[in-house]
Amino acid sequence: MVDPSPWPILTAMTLLATLINLILYFHFKNSNSFFLWGGFFLVIICISIWFNDIIKEATYEGKHTKLVQKGLKLGMILFITSEVMFFFSFFWGYFHFALSPAIEIGSIWPPYGIQVFNYLHVPLYNTFVLLLSGVCVTWTHNEIVLKTSINKFNTFFSLLLTILLAIHFTYWQIQEYIMSSFNISDSVYGSIFFMATGFHGFHVILGTLFLMVCYIRLIFFHFTRNHHLGLEFAIWYWHFVDVVWLFLYVSVYWWSSISVYIN
Repeated sequence: MVDPSPWPILTAMTLLATLINLILYFHFKNSNSFFLWGGFFLVIICISIWFNDIIKEATYEGKHTKLVQKGLKLGMILFITSEVMFFFSFFWGYFHFALSPAIEIGSIWPPYGIQVFNYLHVPLYNTFVLLLSGVCVTWTHNEIVLKTSINKFNTFFSLLLTILLAIHFTYWQIQEYIMSSFNISDSVYGSIFFMATGFHGFHVILGTLFLMVCYIRLIFFHFTRNHHLGLEFAIWYWHFVDVVWLFLYVSVYWWSSISVYIN
């Protein structure tokens, strides 16, 4: 087993402190954002040192045996499961109001005055972009697993293409927010829309950073055919992001547009 590390508990504590300060900031209990950004900075520091130790253990010290890898895989599965539950709460809230709109919002969905996005425009384009990125990252994985050497142009190209597509998706998501005719305070629809798509966008950014780190490690030949757990975790996470977006597209974009015509 690997040596005990203080960074997981320190990361959890700094993350909890940051979230508490974020809630206070939202409710105007703490108008000074110093503690919020300070907590966020500490989270980044703790995660960076923690992940650096993991890379050293796996690449240079050879401590990631089959048993350790099994534990890491279980941890990643539990983490993604918790993320599934996180987004499930948004979908629960969305369908709670969509299937039985309250009288306070006019008994219609979307609420009166909300001009929803056309699901055939930017949302559909971003769906193709994200699905294509999923194909590219799977291509990267196959190049590593199926080839005798990862010193191949296809491996670097496919992973770089995945990262560029991820950045392209984020760009158009931001443009969509800029073009939006409603904001997070416009009825329950605005709250659910920006919370769900915003947190998904945040996960896309995290996944992009995850893939960037893997690309740097790929340049330094940290991955082998039989030992590429870091990249495998990044691929798992990215496919999770893809699946969540498909549910968001069908429910938040397509369902809302269809509901407008029905109403």
